[in-house]
Amino acid sequence: MDSEKTGAVAARDVRAAQILRSNGLDYCCEGNKSLEEACADANVPVEKVRAELEALPPRRTDEALQDFSAIKPDALTRYIEDVHHRYTEEAVEYIGNDLIRLVSVHGNEHPELLEIQKVFGDMRGSLVVHMKKEEFMLFPYIRKMVTAGKQAGAPIFGTVASPIAVMMHEHDEDAERLRQLSTMTRGYTLPDDACRTFRTTYAAMKELDEDLRVHIHLENNILFPAALELEKEIREERVD
Repeated sequence: MDSEKTGAVAARDVRAAQILRSNGLDYCCEGNKSLEEACADANVPVEKVRAELEALPPRRTDEALQDFSAIKPDALTRYIEDVHHRYTEEAVEYIGNDLIRLVSVHGNEHPELLEIQKVFGDMRGSLVVHMKKEEFMLFPYIRKMVTAGKQAGAPIFGTVASPIAVMMHEHDEDAERLRQLSTMTRGYTLPDDACRTFRTTYAAMKELDEDLRVHIHLENNILFPAALELEKEIREERVD
């Protein structure tokens, strides 16, 4: 288990993903690290994490739905769009508007809000464009590969590896912005004089942070590897 990649561990069971995160291990953008490497980087005893993972009881039948690695790539693209993309679109607009109000009313007392607003604005713009590229370019071709197989034809971008590399790079950039926001807000800890808007905004930002980590994990560690493998199989069939 210690040599297994954290992304693969998280992909099998959402409960395992929660254990990794509770121990400060990044399984979404650093999912290629082994459990041992990730623990060393986070200064967490690998024995502790391993024991927690091994203590997980067998999943019930209804919990099998949590195994996203068992979902076909086309269905997973639909799930990501319907659940994570739609949520993100609504959340970034709501939070962005609330940050405008917070800066206007509390900017003098809390100058850190200006930098929080800037970093969040950069992330918001990046996410909106990023999701559209997935929905209009990458995801449709993944679905086409599943339904049409070797009849799918070559995509305009040559190989799915090209847009996937871009998407993963953008994931890294947005993950860094999430880290910055968490640091600037002290883990979304409210100031003593926090008003209701402060409370709802920080709560929404924390929720978005948690959702984006799952969102990125599903793409980096499950969808993208499956798409690359599917393309490889199709190309081999064409050669045969």
